[in-house]
Amino acid sequence: MRPDLALNVCSPQFEDTYLSHNLFQYGPSVFNITIFYNCSSSSYIDTTVVPIKCGHENTLFSDGAEDELLRSFPWLEMCEKHVQVPLDVVYYGEGGDDFLNQAFASGFLVNYTVLHTVPDDETQKRYKFSEVKKMTDSFKVKLGEGGFGVVYKGELPSGYPVAVKMLNSSKGNGQDFINEVSSISRTSHVNVVTFFGFCLEGTKKALIYEFMHNGSLDKFIHKKGLEATPLLSWDNLWKIGLGIARGLEYLHRGCNTRILHFDIKPHNILLDENFCPKISDFGLAKLCPRRESIISMSDARGTIGYVAPEVCNRHFGGISHKSDVYSYGMLLLEMVGVRKNIDGEAGDTSEVYFPDWIYKRLEQGGDLRTDGGEMVTEEKEIARTMTVVGLWCVQTIPQDRPTISRVIDMLEGNINFLEIPPKPALHSPTGSVPEFSTSSFQSV
Repeated sequence: MRPDLALNVCSPQFEDTYLSHNLFQYGPSVFNITIFYNCSSSSYIDTTVVPIKCGHENTLFSDGAEDELLRSFPWLEMCEKHVQVPLDVVYYGEGGDDFLNQAFASGFLVNYTVLHTVPDDETQKRYKFSEVKKMTDSFKVKLGEGGFGVVYKGELPSGYPVAVKMLNSSKGNGQDFINEVSSISRTSHVNVVTFFGFCLEGTKKALIYEFMHNGSLDKFIHKKGLEATPLLSWDNLWKIGLGIARGLEYLHRGCNTRILHFDIKPHNILLDENFCPKISDFGLAKLCPRRESIISMSDARGTIGYVAPEVCNRHFGGISHKSDVYSYGMLLLEMVGVRKNIDGEAGDTSEVYFPDWIYKRLEQGGDLRTDGGEMVTEEKEIARTMTVVGLWCVQTIPQDRPTISRVIDMLEGNINFLEIPPKPALHSPTGSVPEFSTSSFQSV
């Protein structure tokens, strides 16, 4: 519950309520309301926004997430303070003050998740190269290779399986390594890959993570070189998309220091044995104070095909957490549109990002699946939800995109209440997306 609001709804002590999804999940009946403090007296123009008494200042509340309400009622921008709070009591339109007192006193339901743990002396630890060599059995089993280096399978002394990423000594000036260690070492979330430690010994640099049995999302949605790799069901895709969004929400709002990832793409989403997604590869990440919405950056960063327009050209707006939302939207559209690519209709990977094809299918009411399979009603609803959410996320102007918290609300909500957004002014650049690359490029 929110004890500060339960004691006095007019004097909030904190900001929005944030629930860490690495331990808790909201109960099925929990929903968000937003309270708007110190509003203009001329703001009472809509019956869906309820006034409450807070001395001489005008205070309002309404059912819904903050950015959704601001989009529906732009005049709420005149209010000085906005606080988003989860509730477990439905409002029936009477007694605004009494309702809030009852709702805050009642609290809200959460579910608790027990996570597997490893010994404390095996987490956030600096390893010697000899220890890394021992845990990988002299680098016996290679899991993958790319421009960054090679990933090997290993095992901690406790027997816990890990993946060891050996970075190329010739790559860059070590800034990616520093970024990764400084950012991911601050995290702990079920949808962010667990970081166990690092090795820095001369030119030898290694990063040690939990081992993910199903590898990257990329191989499942592209089926590259793996004939036996199953095509994920729509329910699997929806759960994976939701899990990635929760991981991003944690990075944006759950850490003491906000972490912007800047390289969300299928290669950097790893899947455990239960297909639970985990965000990985923080080499391009940037730390920023929680209060700052716009950040400064000397160079563009990301992977072509996923990078937001403002990261390449500041004329589109400031760089912020909305830049990660854009990349996430491209990922969702790829998860949906990949069936077009698998079916052989697309000449290269970039074509699955092209929004016109998806808008046309939506407007015509056609199925989004193009691999020849039939879709039941539930699958159609999932595909449409993921598509519409993805299209909102890839809006050209950052302010037109939802926050990642709003994305979660939309994914979990009713498809009948999701509006199709306007077509973005820009499309993704042509050319295939490079494999296994975490690339930086100069501003244009």
